[in-house]
Amino acid sequence: MAYDNTCKYLAETYAPNFVRWLLGINPSNVQVIKTEIIPEPIRSDALILLQIDNKILHLEFQTFPYSNPPIPYRMLKYWTLLYGQYWCDIEQVVILLKEIDSELAFENKFERQNTRHSYRVIRLWEEESAPFLTDNALLPLATLTRSESPTTLLSEVADRIGRIKEPSQQRNISAAAEILGGLRFDKNLIRQLLREEIMKESVIYQDILKKGKNIGEKRGKKRGLQKGKAKIIKIVIRLITRTLGNIPEEIEAKIRSLSISELDKLADAQLDFTSLDDLINWLSKY
Repeated sequence: MAYDNTCKYLAETYAPNFVRWLLGINPSNVQVIKTEIIPEPIRSDALILLQIDNKILHLEFQTFPYSNPPIPYRMLKYWTLLYGQYWCDIEQVVILLKEIDSELAFENKFERQNTRHSYRVIRLWEEESAPFLTDNALLPLATLTRSESPTTLLSEVADRIGRIKEPSQQRNISAAAEILGGLRFDKNLIRQLLREEIMKESVIYQDILKKGKNIGEKRGKKRGLQKGKAKIIKIVIRLITRTLGNIPEEIEAKIRSLSISELDKLADAQLDFTSLDDLINWLSKY
């Protein structure tokens, strides 16, 4: 999802800012660890691993507290995998984005028989806005924090984004705020307050466009192949019925299940068919 990718971009691009926010320290060196160390199907798109000296900060962004497998088990699994590889302290934080009235939003530990593992949970809608408004990297998250007047909060976020001097940072923070703000605010309101032309020039927006284009191209290619295969099936069946007459429905269904390369072979083979048995015998090989 765009929300996951946006949070991942922010945490990895502005890793020191997230370390200061969550650990209260000014790190001299922060290294982003590749998440491929976590095997599928456990690994998620919004998993971020940051190494600070002899400690790992494990961040997990969730739009909602629903997950399969459940978040408490995932956090335990992550911890054992990370500790087994790095043998260091691991600080785990689950950051919930969208306000929800569910007991799952308050789960912060795994408990089963004599096994107990706990982690931090931050519900953004309960967090004070001020700390987020003073850090450019956290401005997109500020849109989801607590406020008596959410619209005023969004206006303040937009104002602070407008003060960012570095153009590329302004574009990317603006795009991230637009995407995450969509979890709470009407899109028209967001576009009134945030300059859309700036957002569209950001790497986040371009990445979303690229992924959307790739998906569209794959779907288009698939539709093209399906359309082409349908034409080949129609031609092959027409050739066969001219020689053998009408064929049973189950035989026609078998022909329709063939791949394009197999249909091509059948188009050649049917020239030698003299009876329905010839066709049945040929199809039995596929």
